[in-house]
Amino acid sequence: MTAPAGARLVEEPDWLWLRQPSIRYRRNVSTAWLEITLTEGRNRQVRRMTAAVGHPTLRLVRVRIGMWSLDGLRPGEWNFRR
Repeated sequence: MTAPAGARLVEEPDWLWLRQPSIRYRRNVSTAWLEITLTEGRNRQVRRMTAAVGHPTLRLVRVRIGMWSLDGLRPGEWNFRR
């Protein structure tokens, strides 16, 4: 058991980089973009939660950890703030 998580359906982000190699297309597996907010994370928690409701995780992108986020950063860039 973990603390409650929030989830909502969102559109595919336009800022997201292409995945190499690309994700294999499967006709019988539905695809949707979810935004999931965890307050307490466990090992593979997101993958287990989505698999339990019949939507396996095909791509997982962490956009924020605490006060650090990807806002304004391009692939390969980094920023160190105290």
